[in-house]
Amino acid sequence: MTAELWELIFKGIWVTVQLTIYSAALGAVVAFTVGIGRTSRFWILRFLSGFYVAVFRGTSALVLMFWLFFVVPLAFQWQLVPLWAATLALGLSYGAYGAEIVRGGIAAVAPAQREAGIALSFTPMQRLRRIILPQAVPEMMPPFNNLLIELLKGTALVSLLGVGDISFAAQLARLATGESGSIYFTILVMYFVLAFLLTRVMRLMERRAKAGIGQAPPKGGGIIRKLAIREETEQASNINMTGGAR
Repeated sequence: MTAELWELIFKGIWVTVQLTIYSAALGAVVAFTVGIGRTSRFWILRFLSGFYVAVFRGTSALVLMFWLFFVVPLAFQWQLVPLWAATLALGLSYGAYGAEIVRGGIAAVAPAQREAGIALSFTPMQRLRRIILPQAVPEMMPPFNNLLIELLKGTALVSLLGVGDISFAAQLARLATGESGSIYFTILVMYFVLAFLLTRVMRLMERRAKAGIGQAPPKGGGIIRKLAIREETEQASNINMTGGAR
């Protein structure tokens, strides 16, 4: 491929990264808002949250994308930029899946933890912020990692709106060169690299989230902790041997 085509593909990578970040940010807000609403003690919030999840999980993100881009301008006389229409569609759709992850993570927290918060006279918001979420978030990270990878791959749908992502750049490169195998193999490798980087970032976030509640050491502290454990073990052995000698 020529330098111009490579430049086009690299621009497509940047568009894909932007779209993934924006959609993930919107999806995270939707997921936590709706997911927490699913666990609310007020039935109206549970109903509305459940209705949202049922609607957006049961509809196609592609159709929603077309609806936002083609139907909304006719109804409201307001045209969305293709990138933002795609971001809105992906964020709302994947946020519905994320809401179930949040609900499951909150439900997995032991009831005794909630009872401890009540015994400490914490308000429901304080219990959620100080007790429940710090323990639930580390359990949410692996399924959120999978959902983020699915979101990355789902961004390929935006090429149907003419957004210049990786898939759209690959189509233009194929039309310009007449090649298919090498171009699409290159695009597959690029998606794999992006997915691998996202996985590493999510694992780092999971490690730090667990370290915040004492479940795992922060990255880089593994050797220090092993040395400390070994020293404590040796000290305990010396004490036992001394006690036995006496």
